[in-house]
Amino acid sequence: MDGMAPGSRGGEIAARVEAFVREVVIPYEGDPRRGAHGPSDELVHELRRKARDAGVLTPHILPDRTHLTHLETAAVLKKSGLSPLGPVAVNTMAPDEGNMFLLGRIGTSVQKARFLAPLVAGGRSAFFMTEPAADGGAGSDPSMLRTMAVRTNAGWAINGRKAFITGAQGASVGIVMARSSPMDAKVAATMFLVDLPNPAIRIERVLDTIDSSMPGGHAVVTIEDLRVTDDQVLGAVDEGFRYAQIRLAPARLTHCMRWHGAATRAQEVATEYAVRREAFGKLLIDHEGVGFMLAENEIELQQASLMIDWCASVLDTGSIGTRESSMAKVAVSEALYRVADRCVQVMGGTGVTGDTIVEQVFREVRAFRIYDGPTEVHKWSLAKGIKRAALGRGAA
Repeated sequence: MDGMAPGSRGGEIAARVEAFVREVVIPYEGDPRRGAHGPSDELVHELRRKARDAGVLTPHILPDRTHLTHLETAAVLKKSGLSPLGPVAVNTMAPDEGNMFLLGRIGTSVQKARFLAPLVAGGRSAFFMTEPAADGGAGSDPSMLRTMAVRTNAGWAINGRKAFITGAQGASVGIVMARSSPMDAKVAATMFLVDLPNPAIRIERVLDTIDSSMPGGHAVVTIEDLRVTDDQVLGAVDEGFRYAQIRLAPARLTHCMRWHGAATRAQEVATEYAVRREAFGKLLIDHEGVGFMLAENEIELQQASLMIDWCASVLDTGSIGTRESSMAKVAVSEALYRVADRCVQVMGGTGVTGDTIVEQVFREVRAFRIYDGPTEVHKWSLAKGIKRAALGRGAA
C-alpha cells in the first residue's frame, strides 16, 4: 500500500524506516514516559538519538536539504506511523514536519540556518495559529484572527492568546500567525519566526485531550509584548494566509499518511488476536461478524492509501491542492476512524485497555477527524466549490 515501486528512492527509505519502527520503536510503547500530554522530552531525545544512529532521522529531507516528493514522502510517513511513537522517533511528527516544509519553501537562507537546521537535526517547534473560542478568536475560520502585530521603530510588537498549540511546551522554534491589519480593516496576517522559550510567550496550561502522541501536548498560550525584528518575518508582510495554504494542504496529507500507518498496525494487532482467540468453539476470525470487520478494514485501508497517493501526486505537479487535500482529509480520517473502531470491537474488552496499542490508535484517529480542519468544514468548503462550478456552467 506504499505507492512506491521496490527499489525506488522513497521505497528504500520507507523500508529502513519500517525496520527501525518495528525493531526499535515498538518496544517503547509500554514505556511510562509516554505520558498523558505526549512523550517526555527525555523519551523524545532518546528515540531521536537512536534514529540518528540508525540513519533514519528526518528521512523525508535528504542530506542536501532537498525534500522528497510528496508521493515519496507518503511511502515513508506511512511506515513511520506504524507506532504512535514512530513519527516522534524519526522526526516526521506534526507540527515539526509541516513547519520544516514551510521554512524550506519560503524561508530566507539566514532563516533556514537559524530556524530550519535545528529542526532537521531533531529539534522541536510549534505553530501558533488557533485562538481560544472564549476570546472570539480564530479556529476553523482564520478571518477571526485577533492576535495583533503592530509595527514599532525596531520591528514588531505582538499581543494575543493562542489555544491548542501543539508542542509549545518544549519547542525551540515557533511560527506565530498574527493580524497585521487594524481590527476595523480587512484582515491581513503575517507569520513571524521566534526562538523559544521566550518570556513574552507564556504557557497558561496544557490541555487534557483525547490524544497523547504529540510531545508537549496542546497548550493555551498568552503572548504579551513579544518583540520581533523585520528579519523574523517569514515571507512577506500581510501574506500569512497565503503561506498558510502552502503549509496546510501538505500538512493535512502527512497527517493522513502517519495515521494510515497507525491504523494498519491496529489492523495487524486485531487480526493476530482474532486468529488466536477462540469463542463458541472456533477462532474469532471464523465468525462471520468478526471476519467481515477485518475484511472491511483491509478494503478501507487500501482505499485510503490510494486516496493519499492520488493527492500526493496532485501536489507533486505543483498544484496547491486545496480541494484535493480537503477530499483526502475527509475520506482518510473518516475511513481510518472506522478501521480503528472495528479493531477495538474485534478485540472486545482487550481492545479498550492499554494492553495493546489499539486503544491509543482509536483515540488518536478520533482527534484526527478534527485536527487540521473538521470533516464538516472541509465538506462545506468543497460544497462551495461545487456551487461555484455549477453556477459557472449555467452562466456559460
